[in-house]
Amino acid sequence: MVHPNCLPKREVGERNVMVRPLEENMTVTEDFSRVENTYQMEAEVCIVFSDFGKMQNVCNLLIEKLGTSVTISPPHFYHTPEAIDTLRRRVCVAAVGNTQQKAQEVCRLFGQSLGKPLLIREEETKEWGGHIDSPLSNSPESLTLQERIQNATAYASCRVFAVFEIKGKENRRNNHGKLNMQCVHF
Repeated sequence: MVHPNCLPKREVGERNVMVRPLEENMTVTEDFSRVENTYQMEAEVCIVFSDFGKMQNVCNLLIEKLGTSVTISPPHFYHTPEAIDTLRRRVCVAAVGNTQQKAQEVCRLFGQSLGKPLLIREEETKEWGGHIDSPLSNSPESLTLQERIQNATAYASCRVFAVFEIKGKENRRNNHGKLNMQCVHF
């Protein structure tokens, strides 16, 4: 996965540009050019991070070691389809867990115990981004880091319907009932 700004460059005039992937999520572009009687080399390193803290640590290390010779571009935040799928699954599992917990509390209130689930159905899943609540009129360069993170944050909710068996305290077979529960998890 390479950021769109890290696509390979070609030779231009007296320039020699080399693009090489170092690791799975890192690409280095080296640009050698002749300026009068000297050669100048510029390197662009594009890294895809999945951990914001690691990104900050690498940026701080580069600035500390290289000083003013390095320019750190603002990060471009995005979610891979796999990350969105993982978010959906985690929200659904949490909604089922919340539904079961609420059903157990209702059973305790009536002196019963919760049995096995008879039916669990995902009724609705919604996803939305943070940009819906904030205006998009600002250009990305004018936004603070916190605003950029807020705009890129993905949210999801899931509504599930579940039917559980209810067992009486004596655990007799003829003392079973059903409890229908519905829960939304954000």
